[in-house]
Amino acid sequence: MAVGIFDSGLGGLTVLDAAQKRLPDVDFVYLADSANAPYGVRTADDIYDKTTASVQRLFDAGCDLVILACNTASAAALRKMQEAWIPEGKRVLGVFVPLIEALTERQWGDNSPPREVGVQHVALFATPATVASRAFQRELAFRAIGVDVEAQACGGVVDAIEDGDMILAEALVRSHVDALKRKMPKPQAAILGCTHYPLMQETFQDALGADVRVFSQAMLVGESLADYLERHPDKMGRGQGAFLTSGDPKTVSTRATQFLRRQITFEAA
Repeated sequence: MAVGIFDSGLGGLTVLDAAQKRLPDVDFVYLADSANAPYGVRTADDIYDKTTASVQRLFDAGCDLVILACNTASAAALRKMQEAWIPEGKRVLGVFVPLIEALTERQWGDNSPPREVGVQHVALFATPATVASRAFQRELAFRAIGVDVEAQACGGVVDAIEDGDMILAEALVRSHVDALKRKMPKPQAAILGCTHYPLMQETFQDALGADVRVFSQAMLVGESLADYLERHPDKMGRGQGAFLTSGDPKTVSTRATQFLRRQITFEAA
C-alpha cells in the first residue's frame, strides 16, 4: 500500500512527517522535483506541465492517490488536472481545502452553502504564483462570506530554505510580514500558504504577534488524509514506500535529513 506525496522541493516533507505520524501503517512515496524548484516563480502552464509529469511518475510507482503537498501546484494546476487529465481510478488532492475548513470551522466534507465566520481579516503568505492564482480566495468563497484576505507574495523564502540558509529565510519572513502589516495592520489570522513555511512558523508568529492565530498545513492535511482513506480504502495503492527526486539524490538526502532530523535517503526519480 502506498500514497503519493508530491512537492516541488522539500517543503512537502512537513506534510509527509505529519501523515506518517497519523498513519504509521501506510507507506508513502515522496517525490521532490528538486531539479525544477522552486515552482513559485514559474508560469501556470509550466507548473501544470511539471506537476502532471511528476504525478504520473507517482501513478507509475503504484500510487492511486496523490497529495499535492505544494500550494503552488495546488493553486495553479489542480483544478485543470481534475477537469481534464487525471486517469480513471486515480485521485489527486490539494492542500488548500483542509486549511480553509479549519479556518472557517467547518467539518471535512461539509458542502453546505457559504456562511459568515468568526474571522474577518486574514493574511495569506504564499509564493508569487499562488498569490497570482487567487485559488485560496476562490476556495474560501465556497465556504465563507465576508472575509477580507490580504495576500503577500513571499519571494525568496523557499529558495533560502532549500539552500539551508535559515538566517536569510528568517530575515525575509520578517520583511514580508512587515509588508503585509502595512496593507493589513491587524490581521486576526494568518495562513502559511506554502508547505515550506511551517519550518519558519515561530518566526511568522513572532513577527505577527501573539494575538494572531497562525494556520499551517501539515497536521491538518494529515488528519484530512486519514479521514479520506477511512472513507476510500481502495485508494491505498499497491506501491512501496520510497523517496524520489529529480535532483541530485545525495544533496537532496542531506537537506531532507536536516529538515526532518532523521535519516532520509532519496533515489533518482
